[in-house]
Amino acid sequence: MTNAISIFDTTLRDGTQGEGISLSAEDKIKIALKLDALGVHYIEGGNPGSNGKDIEFFQRAKSLGLRAKLTAFGSTRRKNSLAEQDSSLVRIIESGVPAATLVGKSWDFHVHTALQTTLEENLAMIYDSIGFLKRNGLEAMFDAEHFFDGFKNNPEYALSVLKNAHNAGADWLVLCDTNGGTLPGEIHDIVTRVRQEINAPIGIHTHNDCELAVANSLAAVQAGARQVQGTINGYGERCGNANLCSIIPTLQLKMNYNCVTDQQLQSLTGTARYVSEIANVNMPVGQAYVGNAAFAHKGGIHVSAIMKDSKTYEHIAPELVGNKQRILVSELAGQSNILSKAQELGLDVNANTEKTKDIMNHIKDLEHQGYQFEGADASLELLLREAYGETTELFKVESFKMLVDKTNGHMVSEAIVKISVDGQTVYTAAEGNGPVNALDNALRKALVQFYPEIENFHLSDYKVRVIDEKDATAAKVRVLVESSDFSSTWSTVGVSSNVIEASWEALVDSIRYALLGMSKIEVINESKERLGLVNH
Repeated sequence: MTNAISIFDTTLRDGTQGEGISLSAEDKIKIALKLDALGVHYIEGGNPGSNGKDIEFFQRAKSLGLRAKLTAFGSTRRKNSLAEQDSSLVRIIESGVPAATLVGKSWDFHVHTALQTTLEENLAMIYDSIGFLKRNGLEAMFDAEHFFDGFKNNPEYALSVLKNAHNAGADWLVLCDTNGGTLPGEIHDIVTRVRQEINAPIGIHTHNDCELAVANSLAAVQAGARQVQGTINGYGERCGNANLCSIIPTLQLKMNYNCVTDQQLQSLTGTARYVSEIANVNMPVGQAYVGNAAFAHKGGIHVSAIMKDSKTYEHIAPELVGNKQRILVSELAGQSNILSKAQELGLDVNANTEKTKDIMNHIKDLEHQGYQFEGADASLELLLREAYGETTELFKVESFKMLVDKTNGHMVSEAIVKISVDGQTVYTAAEGNGPVNALDNALRKALVQFYPEIENFHLSDYKVRVIDEKDATAAKVRVLVESSDFSSTWSTVGVSSNVIEASWEALVDSIRYALLGMSKIEVINESKERLGLVNH
């Protein structure tokens, strides 16, 4: 039995059926290239005849040079018709793809209720449609919709559907848990039965309605399935599809199957976050393997242990999937947390334990005031670097003003910012669709002439939390800002009884941190050169 698993990604098709997800043709092109670099074997792009975006995507994808097989999606021919005359099937052929997936009914209840046809006609629809693809030279995958429900209700008919598709030439028989209600033990037993009955390559396509899509996919592989269909971050209809970001590393690192190369596996976290950014959907921080908190440690006992050996509280090395270990610092932190975080930043802390204690006390005092550094790594890094004299003042904020005006029923926000860079003072103003957006625009407008790199990153999330609800409108608020440059994300925090001031603090820290990420000498020299202060 081979240990190679074929990864079939349907983020661009099934994933887009998730609530709140809409991808343009350009978005789909960008994601397809990222998926191809990850090393998936099939990229399902959508239905080439269903809408203008998918038609444009398939046209443009021809020139991408993908190593993965670009796959089109469709359904079996209509009842009482001919496959050659089915417009959907014809458009699949005309799209020029090397492979296609056709979905067909395998649950007799669906045949009678949804298709309103006979069991015999459903079999003919499947046979004719698969045969049409094969006669036109395509690799054909048959998605047996509702297969596990169908098998439990009428196993003989469900198996006859698979045998019919296999006899028509289907290269893969994909068993679908379309309603997501089957349990892992049932999946394993039914896949085992299918393999006993039919000598054909088996795939698995699960949904997450019982939070079991990943477990069900793994159970199917253990029973002999050799293709796994899923989406990045588990996007999909209702509760989502099987999450490939959990399936791929589990198969490869825990179960000794080959899915992608080790180098490609290291791009998994970056791929997950990139797709999340393009889809404009925030990733859960606790998402397995690729989440921001997947390898985060907060308790002092935990941190003390992982400083000795990370295996004490990490099931794999985070670098294997392109993630990294994070030490969270909060009011629960011990000295180990501070030491570990400072050492991670390359700061020399061993010689000055009193300073470490002072910093720890300062952080706890700030958290008592309402700051939360476990969710704002960038602000914490700036604080530690300042404490150890490791920061360079790249710009200084002199002042800012905020104007809000309502004219003819429309709210207009305008921010005026005064900053200084290397002794040069800059005033600038900008409008925005709200006070925070106006401040962000004004600050960037003032700095971009000195640091053009600012255009490469942007604010990706903004959260406001009221700290003391009992104080009503006078309560303190905590603002968390997340920024991104497509390859990484960072978070900063601000606290004040004035939401504008708290937002400003978080915004300024976000930009300071991003610029700090560049070489300090490079930043300073480039800045001076732009100001004409460097002799050539």
